[in-house]
Amino acid sequence: MKRFFANFPAIPIVPTGRTLVLLALLAPVAVVIAATAPSAWIVAPAAGLALLLLAVMDGWLAGGLQNFAYYVPSDAEVGRETAIRVEADINRDSDAAAPEAAIGFDPRLGEGGSAIFKLAPTGLSGKFSGEADIAPTRRGPGELHDLWLRWRGPLGLAARQKYVPLEATIRVWPDLSPVRSPVLQTFLRDSQFGLVARRVRGEGTQFEALSEYEPGMDRRRIDWKASARHTALYARENEAERDNQIVFAFDCGQSMCEPVDGLPRIDRAVSAALMAAYVALKGGDKVSLFGFADQPQMMTPFIVDSRAFHRLQSAAAELDYVPREPNFTLALATLTARLKRRSLIVLFSDFSDPTSAELMVESVERLVRHHLVIFVTMTDTELEDLTATDPDSMGDIAIAVGADALARQRELVLTRLRRLGVDVIEARHDAIGYRLIDLYLKTKQAEAIG
Repeated sequence: MKRFFANFPAIPIVPTGRTLVLLALLAPVAVVIAATAPSAWIVAPAAGLALLLLAVMDGWLAGGLQNFAYYVPSDAEVGRETAIRVEADINRDSDAAAPEAAIGFDPRLGEGGSAIFKLAPTGLSGKFSGEADIAPTRRGPGELHDLWLRWRGPLGLAARQKYVPLEATIRVWPDLSPVRSPVLQTFLRDSQFGLVARRVRGEGTQFEALSEYEPGMDRRRIDWKASARHTALYARENEAERDNQIVFAFDCGQSMCEPVDGLPRIDRAVSAALMAAYVALKGGDKVSLFGFADQPQMMTPFIVDSRAFHRLQSAAAELDYVPREPNFTLALATLTARLKRRSLIVLFSDFSDPTSAELMVESVERLVRHHLVIFVTMTDTELEDLTATDPDSMGDIAIAVGADALARQRELVLTRLRRLGVDVIEARHDAIGYRLIDLYLKTKQAEAIG
């Protein structure tokens, strides 16, 4: 996106901090002159007036703004830097003090909601250019609403300043850098799925073809009815099951809105889920996304082709941040009612108190009666640090004891989930995606989904 402005009216001249400091220093000088030489009192006002005239001249020498343009990308990914560029054409020498630009924007586009940067000469007379790198912290549309340009005169006593209201929006998408990573692309190229899914015969339970039985084959593969019809031994060739239903369910409630390494947990979960979803689509399975908090948010139709992966990305971008406790009972009951066949459900969630954890375990217990469930949670590094730090005071001991109690409760909940038959993944946010892919492939190979 590019915006271009030209033909500006006269831009006002404003004093700099240097001028104000010099004027402030003239006050005590005027007092000293009035006390020691009252007849020379006119010197101080004359000096102040001369300073102001000099500042006006300095501002005039700063040069006028002919035109400027700003470039804003229409899309960005959460947690990934994106550049906003400003170009200005000013009637001044390129070796003069560099102009400064400041941009104000929605806080979801970066911490502080503003960026200040200098414009460097481009090599052409009077032309300057500069970039500000911003890293969005949340998904969704973020607006840029203000832009200031400021350039000083050669003496630094005055500056010219231009304000322009902006009308630009950056759409912040989930982070897809794990999907684009060379590690994942190499894995897909070398795995049994590959970039084009291939059939794997001799494994699985889905019938593919009949072939003549040869010595060394597993006798359990002999199809006795077909052999009787052909008066020769024939064996069944099966292939790994495809067309499984995979549902990635996201808890968008209060605990998942808490940040981990600068980004909300829900955004870390979305990135890991999209990476696993891409692998599942390449493997011939169907993928859906389900989001919930205190009530269900959305559920996408099942996507069956990796070429429609962008639909999952768009749906994931709509998952909202809800600072309320999730209703697991309502959400998982709604999900169960919408699923007409056995599916693999990957649940991304976290818990901070025993009450919410108990409700979650009860809801998951009903879910595992009909579906295969994987529970994914991120390691609570804050609890680990609190329990591992050597205490220096009684307050530190109390904090460490409380953190240890929470860690024990957390481990107890995860143990209960494992006893229910739920596969639990607890890892750092940058490792859960790969752990999830490994477990998914292991589950698929064991034909445990269908």
